[in-house]
Amino acid sequence: MITVHHLNNSRSQRVLWLLEELGLPYEIKKYRRNAQTMLAPPELLKVHPLGKSPVITDADTTVAESGAIIEYLLERYGQGRLVPAAGTPEQLRYRYWLHFAEGTAMSPLLMKLVFERIKVAKMPFFAKPIARGLSNKVLTTMVEPNLKRQLDFMEAELGKSEWFAGNEFSAADIQMSFALEASAQRAGLNASRPKLMAFLKRIHARPAYKAALERGGPYSFAND
Repeated sequence: MITVHHLNNSRSQRVLWLLEELGLPYEIKKYRRNAQTMLAPPELLKVHPLGKSPVITDADTTVAESGAIIEYLLERYGQGRLVPAAGTPEQLRYRYWLHFAEGTAMSPLLMKLVFERIKVAKMPFFAKPIARGLSNKVLTTMVEPNLKRQLDFMEAELGKSEWFAGNEFSAADIQMSFALEASAQRAGLNASRPKLMAFLKRIHARPAYKAALERGGPYSFAND
C-alpha cells in the first residue's frame, strides 16, 4: 500500500491528486505545520532525513521530491497514462514543465515569501527600517520582475495549447499546479492573465482534484 506523508498546505497535495487521477489505493499519514514557524514537524524526520513533504513510502521504498514521486508512480503504476507518447514534441514539453515547476517557478515565490516575512518580523526597533529597506529593494529589483516575467511566459505558453504539454491533460499540469496556485495567492496572478486563471479553474473542477481535497483536508491554495 502506498502511504503519502501529507503536510497541510504543501506540495504533497499534488501527490494525492495524482493518485486520485490514477485511481490507485493509498493511505494518508497527516502532519501539521508549526503554527508559528510554518515548518514541518520533527516527526517527518523519521520518514526522510530532510524531514520535508512530500514523501511517500511504498512497501520498502521511500521516495521524496514531487517530481521524483510523480515519475516513480507513473513508471510503476501509470500504464502509460498522463504521459505523452515517447519521441513526440508533447513529451519534450511534458518533461520541460515537469522540471520547470520546481527548478524555476518556485524559487522567486519562495524568495517573495521570505522577504515579505522579514518586513514584518519582530526585531529591535532600530533594525526595522534597515530590514524593510533591504527587503523592498530585493523584492522590487529582483523578485517581482522575475515573477512577472515567469507569469508572462506561462501565459504565452498556454496560448499554444489547452494544457502545458499539449492538448491533453498530463502529470505536468499536476506538477505545475502548486506554483500557479501560490502565484494566485501571493504573487499577483489574477484576471489580467486569463489563460492561467482558466487553467486553475479547469484543474479545480476535475473530480480527482476534488477527491484529493476531501481526503487531504484543508488546503488554502485551492482558489482561482
